[in-house]
Amino acid sequence: MSDIEYQTERLDHLGIVAGVCKEAGIAEWLDKQAGEQHRVVSIGTATVAMILNGLGFSNRQLYLVPQYFANKPVEHLLGKGITADMLNDDCLGRTLDWLYEHDPTTLFAGLALQARQRFGIKAQQLHVDTTSFSVSGEYQPGEEVRNEERAAVPIALTYGYSRDHRADLKQWMFGLATTHDGDIPVFLRPLDGNSSDKASISAIVSAVMTQLRETLPEDQEEGIAVFDSGGYSEANVKSYNDAKIKWISRVPETSTVAKTAVQEEPEEWQTLSDGSGHYVGRIMDLAQGKERWVIVRTQARLQAAKEQIEKKVKKTQQAWEKRLWHLSKQEFACETDAQQAWKQEMKGKPSFLGATVTLQKQRRYQQKGRPKKEGALEQTVWQLVPTLAVDQQEVEVLTRKQASFIVATNILDEQSLSHEQVLLTYKEQGGVERGFRFLKDPLFLASSVFVKKPERVMALSFVMVLCLLVYRLAEQLLRRHLAATAQTVPNQVNKPTSRPTMRWIFQCFEGIDLLHIRLGSCWHTQIVGLHSLHQHILRLLGPAYCQFYFFSP
Repeated sequence: MSDIEYQTERLDHLGIVAGVCKEAGIAEWLDKQAGEQHRVVSIGTATVAMILNGLGFSNRQLYLVPQYFANKPVEHLLGKGITADMLNDDCLGRTLDWLYEHDPTTLFAGLALQARQRFGIKAQQLHVDTTSFSVSGEYQPGEEVRNEERAAVPIALTYGYSRDHRADLKQWMFGLATTHDGDIPVFLRPLDGNSSDKASISAIVSAVMTQLRETLPEDQEEGIAVFDSGGYSEANVKSYNDAKIKWISRVPETSTVAKTAVQEEPEEWQTLSDGSGHYVGRIMDLAQGKERWVIVRTQARLQAAKEQIEKKVKKTQQAWEKRLWHLSKQEFACETDAQQAWKQEMKGKPSFLGATVTLQKQRRYQQKGRPKKEGALEQTVWQLVPTLAVDQQEVEVLTRKQASFIVATNILDEQSLSHEQVLLTYKEQGGVERGFRFLKDPLFLASSVFVKKPERVMALSFVMVLCLLVYRLAEQLLRRHLAATAQTVPNQVNKPTSRPTMRWIFQCFEGIDLLHIRLGSCWHTQIVGLHSLHQHILRLLGPAYCQFYFFSP
């Protein structure tokens, strides 16, 4: 009987991840930027290894990456001669240092451009936002690193407004821009932990639109920048207009002009096409230039605002009734003092409460009890008798105000972009927020940052957003082919869908192994656990993905 040996390696969904990395040319592009390298594991290969680790949803620290790859087909995924022990913390740390020195923002811009071109992703609408990531430990400012061609300055990991509600921890932030087509990230910028949205979003909008103009084909129309109210201010909008950047933004509710606009009740309200609410468009001549405002009031927001206002009114009314009861028990020496006390008390009264008062004169005698006929009158005192009522008309005004919001744009021509299209374009802002939720997933590589230097935090942000790029490219590719061929795949409850999430597809690929069989001195490899659903998905994705699963469609 001949000597037989068996070895298995877990492939799971990593073949799809490696396929996207290969098709997008991530390792190839980075190695080209790095030039000649005297290392076994190149910059590009090490970066792809971190992407595989990040999208493996294992949440391992960098020094445990070799442990993660111990039972994975490393050579099959990364290239001949690469082993798990080579992907140690020294190798990955040096890679992060190189990424930092060569500016993660510049590197990602080039990679994202190549990926969009290869996958046919359009960038007609760009959604911009920022978020924060908390870190543990004492992070000290790094030293400025310079070389002949580039200059890199580390971000400040410090305290600031935390989106994660962890004000006790230091943090760092970064800005992200994604496309409307597939939520594909196209731009990233690491930021100080206490960065202001007003300044950060403005800088990102200017940078990403400038970058797109330099790479935009002549026959393609320039894109539109979409952002939240944090990027809207008189100075910011003026800078966008001066740079001839098309933009759509929500107007801050704190704006005086906005407060006036949402309180008015125009007669020309129009119904949204889906019947979910009403809107009205206006051209506003503001200090920063002309803008088109779309004032929107949906039924859902109106109902939510009504419930919130009613709750607030009830609570406030009870508090004021108690407050005025105590005031009514006070005695004043004269009518003027009583009126002055009432006037002072009314300074904090909310507009939806109506209060009136009558003055009551009381006589006080020298002795307690029933006064005698000859008892001397000591003094006359004044007391307040207040009455409190809810002004329902004002409550309705506040409800309408809270239920309304304003979306503004500098695209004044309604024919090129209708009022409803302005609103729908802004609503797609959720795409960049979905990207942030993905990056903050507890199973993701960087849900906790384990590197020690701010410089490596910046480089890790590059790897994080690369993971998001690969994930979104895979998802968009599969959905596009499903739609083009009118096919579906089963979702989590076994219902057909043409828009599956890549997380679910990755879960479907769990349990796929490579089985290596040695017969004498010869090794043979075969795939184990590849079923009809997997084959169906791989056919849709294409040959570049099939080869990682030894599958011929």
